[in-house]
Amino acid sequence: MSLFFIVALPFLGALLPGVMNAAGRSSCAGVTFTVSLSAFVGLLTNLPAILRGEVVKARIAWMPELGLDATFMLDGLGFFFAFLILGIGLLIIAYGRHYLSRDDNMGEFFTYLLLFQGAMVGIVLSDNILLLLVFWELTSLSSFLLIGYWKHLPEGRQGARMALTVTGMGGLAMIGGMLILGQIVGSYDLSVILQNRDLIQADPLYLPALILILLGCFTKSAQFPFHFWLPHAMAAPTPVSAYLHSATMVKAGIFLMARMWPALAGTTEWFVIVTSAGLITMVIGAVIALFKHDLKALLAFSTVSQLGLITMLLGTGTAFGAMAAMFHILNHATFKAALFMSAGIVDHEAHTRDIRRLGGLRHLMPVTFTIATIGALSIAGIPFLNGFLSKEMMLEEMTRTVMFDSPLLVPVLATIGSLFSAAYCFRFVGHTFLGPVRDDYPSKPHDPNPGMWMPPAILAVLVVVIGTAPFLAEPFVKLVTASVLGIEAEVPKSYIKIWHGLVPALYLSVIALLGGLVLMLIFNPLLRLWDAMPRPEAKTIFDAIVAASVSAARALTFTLHNGSFTRYAMIGAIAILAAGYHAWITGSVGTPTRAVQAAGPVPIAGWAMLVAASLGLVLLHRNRFLSLIFIGIVGLMVSIGFVYLSAPDLAMTQFTVEVVTIILLLLALNFLPNRTPVESTTLRRVRDASVAVASGLATFALAYHYLLRDAVGTPISEFHLANSYKGGGGTNVVNVILVDFRGFDTYGEIIVLGIAALLIFALTETLLRGPVRARLLNRVPDQPRAGDMHPMMMVVVTRVLMPVVLMVGFYIFLRGHNEPGGGFIAGLIVSIAVVMQYMASGFSWATARLRYPYHGIIGAGVLIAGFTGIGSWFVAKPFLTSDFTYVRIPPFEKFELATAALFDLGVFLAVVGAVMLSLESFSRLARRASSQDSEHPMDIDPSREEGALAPDGTKPEAG
Repeated sequence: MSLFFIVALPFLGALLPGVMNAAGRSSCAGVTFTVSLSAFVGLLTNLPAILRGEVVKARIAWMPELGLDATFMLDGLGFFFAFLILGIGLLIIAYGRHYLSRDDNMGEFFTYLLLFQGAMVGIVLSDNILLLLVFWELTSLSSFLLIGYWKHLPEGRQGARMALTVTGMGGLAMIGGMLILGQIVGSYDLSVILQNRDLIQADPLYLPALILILLGCFTKSAQFPFHFWLPHAMAAPTPVSAYLHSATMVKAGIFLMARMWPALAGTTEWFVIVTSAGLITMVIGAVIALFKHDLKALLAFSTVSQLGLITMLLGTGTAFGAMAAMFHILNHATFKAALFMSAGIVDHEAHTRDIRRLGGLRHLMPVTFTIATIGALSIAGIPFLNGFLSKEMMLEEMTRTVMFDSPLLVPVLATIGSLFSAAYCFRFVGHTFLGPVRDDYPSKPHDPNPGMWMPPAILAVLVVVIGTAPFLAEPFVKLVTASVLGIEAEVPKSYIKIWHGLVPALYLSVIALLGGLVLMLIFNPLLRLWDAMPRPEAKTIFDAIVAASVSAARALTFTLHNGSFTRYAMIGAIAILAAGYHAWITGSVGTPTRAVQAAGPVPIAGWAMLVAASLGLVLLHRNRFLSLIFIGIVGLMVSIGFVYLSAPDLAMTQFTVEVVTIILLLLALNFLPNRTPVESTTLRRVRDASVAVASGLATFALAYHYLLRDAVGTPISEFHLANSYKGGGGTNVVNVILVDFRGFDTYGEIIVLGIAALLIFALTETLLRGPVRARLLNRVPDQPRAGDMHPMMMVVVTRVLMPVVLMVGFYIFLRGHNEPGGGFIAGLIVSIAVVMQYMASGFSWATARLRYPYHGIIGAGVLIAGFTGIGSWFVAKPFLTSDFTYVRIPPFEKFELATAALFDLGVFLAVVGAVMLSLESFSRLARRASSQDSEHPMDIDPSREEGALAPDGTKPEAG
């Protein structure tokens, strides 16, 4: 099965549980199980290739120039983790069907589970680090939904927020590290990065990249000092805890360290950082786990400790350490998932997870006792269970590890971690299942139906099978290890077996087991000492950091974002000036290559008018109407400047935009006072003037120096000129750029334009329904209105010009690909024609003749433009790639057909819809403010004509 399909199946299948929820709990779980099983079987179809040592790849080129490709890779390591994710996922689905109560929304739960499963499979199969980062963040988001699934529990909501905060921040750091790696190597493909070990480790940015990537790994895998979030995530339902914290989410960081091992491992920095973090996490997690009374909290800190053990093995940088890490990942997934599900069974049946309220359950729950005991003793390192084998390998590696010139530091601490691990496992079994039966259980415990105990039982069987017959797992473990080490490294020839002789690892293992028994014998005094001991509480520290961060963010936000547009503009202008000044003084400006051209009287006169209008706007800006006149003059002079500089497209666009915006602004000014009040002090005006003058001078200096110098290298305009007709089928370079070369920009712009119009409409709706409505009804105009509400001359002229303007707009639209014009300009021209109808005949008359809502016109424009762009995918071209051809239809001459015309049609409709929706919104306000508007233009009411009948069939009374 294709790797794309394996990754996509869980995402596509996530749509099904919600649909099947109404069909019953079994149907909902069944369809979820089927989806995961299909992906699992699809993964197994690639097993023969993996066993042959091959690497299965799949690639879809999206933006290859930027390294943005959907690329997947399946090797031994990826298969191993995908096997765990999908395989244990099947057991969790079966377990969850019987664990969740009838009050729980099973469709919602399994939807979240499949989304998380798809994200995890995406991580382990990605061959592009940018794609991996997308899936990485998806795991954080979907795990947030799973951990907080029980929304009625405050601790569940807080645990979800804590997990998302910690792992999300680590993910942001990892993004930076991955981008650095991509820049060093020159590729974002993992398979390429992993082959450039020497290049990466020799680069000065190796250490920053390493630290940033490890931050992402440590936060995801709950390594010290980020270990605190995982226990609080135990507020989630037990199926979530068993899945996320045994085989999937917390293993994501471990997987990435293993995946990046060929490129990043082997240096002193890697050894010190990774080994130290793992060693500390292993010891701290085991110590804390011993004194936890909640079964899931004990297992959570046990998971933290075991993840630290794996991290420590990867940190050694040796081939044997990598093999031991891969073996322990397999073992941990089996015994820890079984233990979590066993704890869930106890909680489900006894209605408590508090060890102090349990005991004697082996008599009441013999099946659960057997499963839990096998899993716990495997962690403790009892022979003939798989945990014993990987723990022995770990201790063997630690005896050969020297840190900070001390050969004893690592093995001693590793033995202490193993000792406390054995102790909490003995406590888990002894205090929960051994001892006499009690008569004060919250609920009478008993073994559940097979649907709940069968999934952990399957894992317990694997624990025993691997523990007694390790030769069955050894070939696969070595295959996975070979993928971790890379093609240049050699897999250790060591054998995984139960008896290695009287080696140091065996002595350390015996010490750990005996020490664990001793700790159990003196547990009560140790517990009293632990409770009396002052120690930092991670949750308290986290809450304090979050509170301080929120307080600082609010202070900064309220200082900068106080609602003053003047302040925003000032901060932006100063930032741009500072950046430009820095670039100016650190860069180099070449000598001028062009002479200053002489300016004639016409350009000087136009420039003088432009300056005069700008100064008038600044000096008389408090008069809103005069300000609008000056703005119009400025726009008109800019349009004339485009004509003078031989830019007819820009001139037409600028002129039509000016007409439309001036009309809309006039309508807006109708609801505002004529003059702007004085609100700023003299000092503030001096400050604003200084920033404005500095910005103007900087812009002038930049333009002046640029115009006197030729561009460095070949300018992009040369490419556009050379490929306008050849690639886009049009001789109007400006239009081809808009609809082809930069079509994606244009597509985004029309979407923004439509959103802006919809926002204006929404604001109008709010005003008409809010307290402003009364003010509109009682509003008295500043000036007396004209007696002639709909002048006859204007009505007649606009009616006559309407078809003419529509024809001109149609002509401008058709010629746009080869001559000045196009959809944007045509849309503005048609909008002006329709606006004139509103102005001449009134809002009511024009609205009564509206056949299509402007919302729909905007939507149609965006959809047409979007589907035109998507159409290029069907011919294996990038989005919005245009095509053209020539056709001849007798008796007409040969003419051109271009797909860009459809895209331009979308632009045309979006522009018309946006302009007219904005106008309609303002007009509705004006109509509400005035009761004089009529549906009859030219003030002629047919019912008032002599001899006409009233609507009720009677003649109206005279006068």
